[in-house]
Amino acid sequence: MTPLITLDHVRSALSLIDFNSVAALQRMAPAPRGWRKRDYPPHPAAVMMLIYPDHDGILHTVLTLRAADLRGHSGQVSFPGGRQDPGDDSLTATARRETCEEIGVCDERLTILGHFPPFYIPASHHDVCPILAYFDGAPVFIPNPDEVAEIFSFALEDLLRPRFKFVEQRRIRGLDARVPYYDVRGHKVWGATAMLLSELEQRLRLVLPSSALLELA
Repeated sequence: MTPLITLDHVRSALSLIDFNSVAALQRMAPAPRGWRKRDYPPHPAAVMMLIYPDHDGILHTVLTLRAADLRGHSGQVSFPGGRQDPGDDSLTATARRETCEEIGVCDERLTILGHFPPFYIPASHHDVCPILAYFDGAPVFIPNPDEVAEIFSFALEDLLRPRFKFVEQRRIRGLDARVPYYDVRGHKVWGATAMLLSELEQRLRLVLPSSALLELA
């Protein structure tokens, strides 16, 4: 089986010039969002969008189901990540530390590819920097039971397949909201995580050959 998305495609998607990140994020953003403005600066944070090949060379990315008793975003699907600690010398260091702590991937085979522009998450009042990284081989995941209920992955190709995208209506903070989501391994991936996946999806659409996009339609 020949992979439709390669690491070179990911690198090209990451290095696009004048890419409209805001528009890409909004494709999977709940609307309306219904958040009030805070009167203090947001906290810096980072997440790790970890990419690795399976035994057929198909690129996957990793998500976690957050433990039900966590204070923030409990029971939701997210990338490994969290708030920047005083001891982190960069947001990349934050993403590395959190990935090690949450899913046990601390290996030197983890290579940082770059990052997407930071974006604001109203629910947690965080400015989040999405860090993209590549792991050379299949990682051995060790979930932190205090933070992670489940670790799962899926092929990047599925981001571009229409059958994995849905929309539903939800009542969020007193408002009727339109909520787009990806159906990933039986999980509804929505909110900030879906928005980040949307940015990756839209970037990949711009660098993939038309023949690959036809196969994924």
